[in-house]
Amino acid sequence: MAPGAPRIFVSHLAGVPVFDPNGDQVGRVRDLVAMLRVGRRPPRLLGLVVEVLSRRRIFLPMTRVTGIESGQVITTGVLNVRRFEQRPTERLVLGELLDRRVRLADSGEEVTVLDVAIRQLPARRDWEIDKVYVRRGRKGGALRRRGEALTVEWSAVTGFSLEEEGQGAESLVATFERLRPADLANALHHLTPKRRVEVAAALDDDRLADVMEELPGDDQVEILGKLEEERAADVLEAMDPDDAADLLSELPEGDKERLLTLMRPDDAADVRRLMAYEERTAGGLMTTDPIVLRPDATVADALARVRQQDLSPSLAAQVYVCRPPDETPTGRYLGTVHFQRLLRDPPYTLVSSIVDSDLPPLDPETPLSAITSFLAAYNMVSAPVVDDSGSLLGAVTVDDVLDHLLPEDWRETDYRGTEEAVAGGE
Repeated sequence: MAPGAPRIFVSHLAGVPVFDPNGDQVGRVRDLVAMLRVGRRPPRLLGLVVEVLSRRRIFLPMTRVTGIESGQVITTGVLNVRRFEQRPTERLVLGELLDRRVRLADSGEEVTVLDVAIRQLPARRDWEIDKVYVRRGRKGGALRRRGEALTVEWSAVTGFSLEEEGQGAESLVATFERLRPADLANALHHLTPKRRVEVAAALDDDRLADVMEELPGDDQVEILGKLEEERAADVLEAMDPDDAADLLSELPEGDKERLLTLMRPDDAADVRRLMAYEERTAGGLMTTDPIVLRPDATVADALARVRQQDLSPSLAAQVYVCRPPDETPTGRYLGTVHFQRLLRDPPYTLVSSIVDSDLPPLDPETPLSAITSFLAAYNMVSAPVVDDSGSLLGAVTVDDVLDHLLPEDWRETDYRGTEEAVAGGE
């Protein structure tokens, strides 16, 4: 659904078919999964419960939903067939929110929830529940024939949202929701081991993956070891391949192989490729998912890729022009186009005509010290890694370099004061 599209009432989604990009039906929507927030903030919609053709119910994250329209849901085609299991922080919208008795905040009047509406936030992939369709019941001791129905803002009702008090993982996760991954990782690090594992288990896979990338290695291994193996594989898939490779390298060989086997083959192949290099080399530090464009792509195509929300600023600072195939390892690497150059040229300009081919790429065996000198000498925040055959293997970003240049205990520094937000009791 494009930003600015109308709201959708969830009752209209019950039972609608779910299709992959090729038009093949993969299942039907049976419920929606939301996470309540502290106070009266609208809940975040995490995903859909989809019953696939085998009648197994699986979880489909909203990040893998590309369209909701005309009585159907369109997905990216990437489905995890692990059976859906509800977590402590999650609420089933159809199963737990509808038909619930709540109160209007201004009058205290009790009403019944008939439906709720979801919307996609502008310029983002996040969804939230922002409207509640309710029916009044009694008034003045007399029962209305059916009761007046009205649509109100989520903040206009009470009886849904979490209380600020309480030390359950549910409340703590809601309190942490607004923290950046690095700040949440710092907060988790200062919890007791028991609380840390409880909160990590309550986070959704993508959020936990972002946080895991910011945690010290010991915390990563501890949390991963407490997750069920299938979920641990899901979290590794959601992590950047270089971070997943670093984490897996800390595990015993048997555990490592079991998790790699449970991962999707494409994701596992990327991680295995990275693990073949020494950790403090360009090959060991690189990400395998930079922005790659063919020579006939335009500036408009490049800017559309740069605008993707999930990209880090360092990866969005340039695109790499290569001959097919587009996935790493690519066809022949032709050069780099920097973001500022994209802003200066007309949208119809071919990227092959503005490519910087003078910038030397890194060899995958380039040591960390040489990578640091390269980035400093050329004022770069990311550098291409190219093998002997001329194929682009990935890109090393400045944040990956900093992670390995800083002292091992640099994450211990509570530079944002996030410990104050944590009530870290058992």
